[in-house]
This record gives sequence, C-alpha cells and structure tokens, in this order.
Amino acid sequence: MTNLTIREDRPTEGVVEIAPVGEIDMETAPDVRDVINRVLVAERPQEIRLNMRLVSFIDSVGISVLVAGFQAAGIGGAKLKVTEPSTVVHRQLWVTGLHGLFGAPAPALA
Repeated sequence: MTNLTIREDRPTEGVVEIAPVGEIDMETAPDVRDVINRVLVAERPQEIRLNMRLVSFIDSVGISVLVAGFQAAGIGGAKLKVTEPSTVVHRQLWVTGLHGLFGAPAPALA
C-alpha cells in the first residue's frame, strides 16, 4: 500500500501550488491527476506549481499524469511547472526527456 498526501497552497493570486508528499505510482497517480483537474476547473489559475520536493518515488504512470496535467493546463490557458523536484523526480524527468517541458527545474537542495 502506497502512502501519498497532497498539500495545496495559494501563494499569490492566480497561482496554485500542489505539493504531493510520498510516492506517486499506479495506485496514487490518479489522486494527483484529480487534484490538478479540480484546481483547473474550479479556480482557473494562471499557473500551477507542482512542488515535488517531498516525492520519494515516481513511476511511469506518475510521469504520464504530469504530462497529462501539463496538457490540460495548456488547454485551460494555464501553465503547469514542476518546482523543487526531489533527486528521484529530477532523474526521471531527465531520463524521459521531459525535464525541459516542465520548466527545467533544478533539483531541490537536500
């Protein structure tokens, strides 16, 4: 059983920060997708920041949810950026060639 919590914050007007904590995998990726979609529909932000600092694992399903979120945000007129990726997330974005898609974020400092 995988454990994931998702925090939300609104640091400035038009910006929503979503911060998953734990593992994003086949079991929990739909939760991340649902939060992104809910925020896009309910709030129509200009920018969604996915703070990935506390993500300890992400698999291909998790990566695909990030890509789908990026696409949905674009359709809705918003930008989706990954911020402060953990070493694990940064490595997966780099290996998959998606690092630049999400704003080429620098890894979080340990």
